[in-house]
Amino acid sequence: MARYTGPKTKIARKFGEPIFGEDKVLAKKNFPPGQHGANKRRKTSEYGVQLREKQKAKYTYGVLEKQFHNLFDKASRTKGITGEVLLQLLEGRLDNIVYRLGIAPTRAAARQLVLHRHITVNGQVVNVASYAVKPGDVIAVREKSKSLEVIADALAGFNHSKYPWLEWDESAKAGKLLHVPAREDIPENIKEQLIVELYSK
Repeated sequence: MARYTGPKTKIARKFGEPIFGEDKVLAKKNFPPGQHGANKRRKTSEYGVQLREKQKAKYTYGVLEKQFHNLFDKASRTKGITGEVLLQLLEGRLDNIVYRLGIAPTRAAARQLVLHRHITVNGQVVNVASYAVKPGDVIAVREKSKSLEVIADALAGFNHSKYPWLEWDESAKAGKLLHVPAREDIPENIKEQLIVELYSK
């Protein structure tokens, strides 16, 4: 399935935010890429601002256009504030939960761990990155994968208290989704209302 595999710093500079994690280049060049990136650009239209926010959300969570549209449809049919529900659905993806638990340093790395069958949900191996984790589900590192260097390095010194909707058991290398996160707990700088307005056109 097609997925963006190009330069991540270029995309981060486009949005002016480290959407793929810490970015040293972005700290030095906090302006859009390209010949005229540092120059003042003309004002973006309302549609352009809304589209940009949707693209930022897609790149941040590593979701394709069709997947994103399907999630929005589901969010719009679910009771609650559509934009908030959309972010909660994105947060509930297995690859994102693996990333939030500190098992992987980035969402892309988390996706790789899931696809390569290193992660279990409630004791069963799940290799679908978009798997929807439910409250009460236990996400763990597969027994034979616990010695992987990439996992050990990611977990070293990771602060699990950052995400109060998740519980981590260090000895078992397992985490539990306690409840769906509230919007104010989700740290991503995404203006979800702009995405709702875009799809409402």
